[in-house]
Amino acid sequence: MTTEATPPVAPSEVPSPPKAGPRALAWQRRRRSAARFWRRYRTHRAGVLGLASLALFALIAITAPLTVGSDVQSVTDAPGRPMESPSAEFPLGTDQFGRSLLGLVVWGSRVSLLVGLLAAVLSVAIGALIGITAGHFRGWFATVMMRITDWFLVMPTLVLAIALATVMSRSLGTIILAIGVTTWPTTARLVRAQTLAVESRPYIERAKALGGGHWHVMSRHVLPNVMPLVLAQTTLIISSAILAEATLAFLGLGDPTVVSWGGLLQDAREAGAVSAGKWWYLVPPGIAIAVVALAFTLCGRAVESVLNPRLGATR
Repeated sequence: MTTEATPPVAPSEVPSPPKAGPRALAWQRRRRSAARFWRRYRTHRAGVLGLASLALFALIAITAPLTVGSDVQSVTDAPGRPMESPSAEFPLGTDQFGRSLLGLVVWGSRVSLLVGLLAAVLSVAIGALIGITAGHFRGWFATVMMRITDWFLVMPTLVLAIALATVMSRSLGTIILAIGVTTWPTTARLVRAQTLAVESRPYIERAKALGGGHWHVMSRHVLPNVMPLVLAQTTLIISSAILAEATLAFLGLGDPTVVSWGGLLQDAREAGAVSAGKWWYLVPPGIAIAVVALAFTLCGRAVESVLNPRLGATR
C-alpha cells in the first residue's frame, strides 16, 4: 500500500501571522517602556527603599478599618486613662482622652495620605494646564499667565493656604483646595519650559502644516512629552502637601471631626504635652510625617533620575 506524498507548499502560500493593530502596538510599547522604567528604577537603592516604605504605609492605611476599627476615634468609649505612658496594652501610650495613640496614628494615616495625594494631584493638574497653555499660546496670554504665576511664586505658600483655610469651612476639601491652589507655580514654570522645548522640534511644525489644531498638538504631541516631568513633580509635591496638611491641622485649621497626624500634634499642644514631657504624644505622629515625606522625596528623586539620566542623581 503506497501513500501519496503531500505536495510542498510554496512560501507565498504560507499564511502569515495576523498583524497587530495600532492599539495593540501602542500597548506593547507601553509595556516595554514600563519594564524599562522599572529596570532602571530598581537600580536606585534609595528609591526602592522609599517605595517599600510607601507600600507599607499604604497597606497600613488600607487595612486600618480591619486592624484598629473606626471606634478608635471615639472619645466616650476610650479604653485607657488620659495620657498614659507606653505599656504592653498601649504600645504608644494614650492621648488626652485615653484613646490608644497607636490606633490613632494608624487611622490618621488614611487622612494624611489621602489629603497629600489629592492636593498634589490638584496642584500638578493646575500647574500642567497653565504651563502647557502658556507655552503653546505665546504673546499676551503667556505674559499674563506667567505674571500670575510669578505673583503666586513670590507669595508665601503657607500664608495663602492659611488665608484660604480661614475664610472657608473647616473640612478636608478646604485643606485640599488650599494646598492645591497655592503650590502649583513651580510646576507651571517647569512644564512651560518643557513645552517650549518640545514645540521647537520639527515634527511639531509638520503636524501644524498637516492641519493639526491647537488641541491636537497639545494633547497628542506636547502632553505625552511633558508627562514624565509631571510624574516626577507629582511625587515631589506629595511630600510637601503632607507637610502642609500637618501644618494647617497643627494650627487648628483642619477638620476637627477627623483624625490626622497633624491633628494629633495639635491635640498634643492643646493638652500641654510639650510642657508636661509627654513625649509619646508628640513623637509617633511626628515620625510618621517625617518618614512618609522622606519616602516620597526619595521616590521623586529616583523617578526624576530615571526619566532624565543627565541629572546624575546619586543612588
